[in-house]
Amino acid sequence: MDPTAPESPPLRDAPAPEPAANLNLQAAVLVVDDSRTMRLALIRALNNLGFKNITEAVNGRQALEMVRRQSFDLMLLDIEMPEMNGIQVLFELRNDPQLNGLPVIVISGAEQVDTAVKCIEAGAEDYLPKPFNPTLLQARVTTCLEKKRLRDIDRLRLVELQVEKQRSDNLLHIILPEDVANELKATNAVRPRLIGEVGVLFSDIVGFTSFCHSHSPEEVLGYLQSLVEAFEKIVARHGLEKIKTIGDAFMATAGMSNPIENPAMNCVACGLDMISAAASQPPYWKLRVGVHVGPVVGGVVGKRKYQFDVWGDTVNTAVRMEQSGLPGGLTLSAQAWERVKQSYHGVSLGTIEVKGKGGMEIFRIERTS
Repeated sequence: MDPTAPESPPLRDAPAPEPAANLNLQAAVLVVDDSRTMRLALIRALNNLGFKNITEAVNGRQALEMVRRQSFDLMLLDIEMPEMNGIQVLFELRNDPQLNGLPVIVISGAEQVDTAVKCIEAGAEDYLPKPFNPTLLQARVTTCLEKKRLRDIDRLRLVELQVEKQRSDNLLHIILPEDVANELKATNAVRPRLIGEVGVLFSDIVGFTSFCHSHSPEEVLGYLQSLVEAFEKIVARHGLEKIKTIGDAFMATAGMSNPIENPAMNCVACGLDMISAAASQPPYWKLRVGVHVGPVVGGVVGKRKYQFDVWGDTVNTAVRMEQSGLPGGLTLSAQAWERVKQSYHGVSLGTIEVKGKGGMEIFRIERTS
């Protein structure tokens, strides 16, 4: 060890958390009594115990006005008072959701023990006999404030848990279709589903790979993020559901979660708007879109990262439609074309070989009728 090296600074202990008793001394206490002598005696005793934030009220009505204007941690409440007695104050506090958490210690004379019991039943935390003993006062006050502190911590934790649950639910609804998210929350599982007629849309950006090679990652991500956000709005507007993105490919379905009279029509209208959106904003990409309709199987895969996905021949055919299309165009199968030809002009692009299906005629949308 080098004797000339400077000594390391001594390790310091982390500051200890402030004891609950010290936190209690910072509490705001409201003393309510029509007797000035009793109020001063209570205030003096609380001062001697270290309490500084003390307010006084001369009757129950004034006390209620005060607690509705400012926050208190504890109320010392006399029973017999003009205008509004202690029991009436307790009922008002108990029936007010904003105030029913305020702990109250009832101040009672020896002849008022039965009334003090009624006050406890009405919601008071404890009672203090007159004339009060300073040691007993300290014990009652400290206990009440500690209970309130623990209740406040529990309430805060509950709020935090509710916020976290809401955040989790929101995230789940972003990741999964609404009906799937609701089923997963309710049963902790999602049944696979077979839907007889679903429109499947695939889109792909023409020349995206070469674009990535000639632009910075920040530029690529910025442009792609902006376009995908535009796609998500278009998809929602046409009643489709986004299933996923794979690189620059975008997949959505119509009629998967909610029945749609003509899923092909929704997919075509959506796809044409997506093509226009891509061409109208920088870097003015050309999009290929493919559409097919038919039965699909849907379900959730994964445990650590949930993903709702769809499978089947319909999905594979929709991919082939997109791959066989032209830049800036929407290509669809003959089945899908039959469902939209009354509303659109289209041309046949001939027959292509589709794996597992043989030759299929495909169509390209030219314009609306």
